[in-house]
Amino acid sequence: MTQRLRRCHISVPGSNEKMLLKSTRLDVDVVIIDLEDAVAPSEKAQARSLVTKLLQQETWRAPTVSVRINELSSQHCYQDILHLMDHDGGPSTRPQTLILPKTQRASDLLFVDQLLVQIEARRGLEQITGLEALVEDAQGMLNVADIATACHRLETLIFGMGDFAASQRIGTLQIGGQGEYVGDLWHYPRYRLIMAARAHRLEPIDGPYANFKDAPGLLADCAAAKSLGMSGKWAIHPDQIEPIKACFTPNPEAVAQARAQLAAYEAALAQGIGAVSVNGVMVDQASIKLAAPLLAQATRLGL
Repeated sequence: MTQRLRRCHISVPGSNEKMLLKSTRLDVDVVIIDLEDAVAPSEKAQARSLVTKLLQQETWRAPTVSVRINELSSQHCYQDILHLMDHDGGPSTRPQTLILPKTQRASDLLFVDQLLVQIEARRGLEQITGLEALVEDAQGMLNVADIATACHRLETLIFGMGDFAASQRIGTLQIGGQGEYVGDLWHYPRYRLIMAARAHRLEPIDGPYANFKDAPGLLADCAAAKSLGMSGKWAIHPDQIEPIKACFTPNPEAVAQARAQLAAYEAALAQGIGAVSVNGVMVDQASIKLAAPLLAQATRLGL
């Protein structure tokens, strides 16, 4: 699986040229160009052509540009894939990943995978386009463990809590909101998706918090998702980028503590000792496993 920074993903409507051009300058890990929910049915074909053109003409500051295509059961899905992928341009003129919405079973991804295999062979492309599964209903969540094994090009599992809430008839009118539930409304589906992703070395990504004017609510939602093991989160407004990035960026104090623990543990091992106390905390092999992902991300970010 390709290693990408995925702290913050911002979604941009594929039918809005002004917003698409603005997204080329955003300091974010992933730009998601949306051809699905953010595009009216009457605008699908026009948006598809616009996005295909801009991908061939523009360069994004974000290291990863993804496109959310339309769902498999729609009349638009295969046309999205053909327009985005089956043309003469080089790898840089195509999205790095395609996001399949409303993924319900592994075979959904296999269909897209086979289309991409044939297009890549026909066009002589060596760079493999990644796939991301947006799990956003009860059926998909029940099958999430199978979805995680669908194909080698799958990179992430994404929790789409808006449609998931609708499928479950959850009592909230705000995507990401807690409604009147006492506790964390999203704990179980998040945890189920995260477990499936981690078991198969995929990145679990959290869906958006729709009230972009509620900064405290966004921070609380980010913290809850991160504490369960999410790698990053979607944003729907540029004002959400920095708070989300900050939440999913390793804390310098935590990084320093982890490095001190690693150094002390390695020194202890050199003396034949399997555990050592560091600032009052017992550190052993299990502790180092806990610290490893934090240290790896800190290294990638140059912290």
